[in-house]
Amino acid sequence: MYKVEINNVSKSFGQLNTLDDVSLELKENQFVTILGPSGSGKSTLFNIISGLLIPDKGEVLIESEVYTGRTGRVSYMHQKDLLLPWKNILENVCLPLNLKGYSIKEAKIKALNYFKLFGLEGFEKNYPNQLSGGMRQRASLLRTYLFSNDIMLLDEPFGGLDAITKRTMQQWLLEVFEDLKASILFITHDIDEAIFLSDKVYVLSERPASVKAEFEVNIARPRSLDTFTCKEFNEMKKDILDLL
Repeated sequence: MYKVEINNVSKSFGQLNTLDDVSLELKENQFVTILGPSGSGKSTLFNIISGLLIPDKGEVLIESEVYTGRTGRVSYMHQKDLLLPWKNILENVCLPLNLKGYSIKEAKIKALNYFKLFGLEGFEKNYPNQLSGGMRQRASLLRTYLFSNDIMLLDEPFGGLDAITKRTMQQWLLEVFEDLKASILFITHDIDEAIFLSDKVYVLSERPASVKAEFEVNIARPRSLDTFTCKEFNEMKKDILDLL
């Protein structure tokens, strides 16, 4: 079953052509990465999928229903954690539940069920400025998950982290992904990250972006740091580098 289908989407802003006939698919419980150069229109595509922008041409289907220009169905996490500094971590992650009509008490009970899985247990009353970058991203990811737990759009969530923290977060996300049973669309311009995390990788061209190629990542899960040096990983990395 397809959770998301993007069919022949094009988008321009005045004379700036951003997306050119882009099509891609996300299946249920699949991790799909959109890989491309900076400025190639990846975030514009996410804004279209989430309903924040309307394409000039093409359509967005979610579970076979047309969702072009409709908001509120998918969750969307940006590179910056966007946590509210005056609220503690529990209050921050409860925000989407509050918006859905949960009472403050109900929202806290529901959110607390996930704190251990997301590695946040014991930090419920801490404020964002008291946490590391990686911990803030965990909190932001939990808040995203609580908005819509079946389809998640993650726009370079680890792009602002240092190299060591980034690797740790990538491994952690893979472990959590097995438990969440979510369908994830992920944006990056990091080839290693794309291959390591994904079931499928779409490679976009320079702007105006079109799909240059798609790769099925047939590397067994669970994956570890050894994955980065295995034969299949490096062969795929070379193929992608040849395209970019």
